[in-house]
Amino acid sequence: MKTFKAFSALLTYPTADLRAAVPAIRAVLHDEGLFGPRRLAALEPLLTRLATSDDIAAQEAYVLLFDRSRTLSLNLFEHVHGESRDRGGAMVDLLETYRAGGFDLAGTELPDHLPVLLEFLSTRPEDEARALLADAGAILVALAERLTRRESDYAAVLIALVDYAQAEATSEEAQALLAEPVDDPDDLAALDATYAEAQVVFGPDPNAGCPATRDLLARMDPARAQIPPVAAQ
Repeated sequence: MKTFKAFSALLTYPTADLRAAVPAIRAVLHDEGLFGPRRLAALEPLLTRLATSDDIAAQEAYVLLFDRSRTLSLNLFEHVHGESRDRGGAMVDLLETYRAGGFDLAGTELPDHLPVLLEFLSTRPEDEARALLADAGAILVALAERLTRRESDYAAVLIALVDYAQAEATSEEAQALLAEPVDDPDDLAALDATYAEAQVVFGPDPNAGCPATRDLLARMDPARAQIPPVAAQ
């Protein structure tokens, strides 16, 4: 499903390549029809901003939102495991899921990085993609709600994923996450304390299967721009 490839691109660090790919992303979202007119209309402010914003301004906004707020981290296991040993085990399990599907990491992002997961889901059957998103449903609900509170145009992507996964905001897991205090990205001392421990790092394994990170738009009209793959910041 190319829609998940498009969502993956929208949630990556904004670059000139992403800005140039916005017309292709918009075309994928409309042509595949995974989401209806209301959800597509909600995504339009983000698409328009990414297509028209100065790259530096877009990058500063992205870093402030996702990299300086742990409660908005796109690394999903951050929300349930933090830097505990449990996170390492969950990472290994997720890597095995990727490799079993013929997908290997091509960059330096962690396996639980939401754009990486979405890129993997773009290669999977719809029922499998929905089930994997449902497993992360509580985290998606929390991210969608926190982004909505900040009036971020990225919220539209998370809300669409919540709808697709049929995740319930009333679930015990979602309510527990939503009850957590939200980081203040301007409180640098608190952020330094939060990230004091070293993060788990996973690099690409050159011996693990064939890379599955590919441009899923290759089968589209070759005149269309290409959606860039997930790239490290």
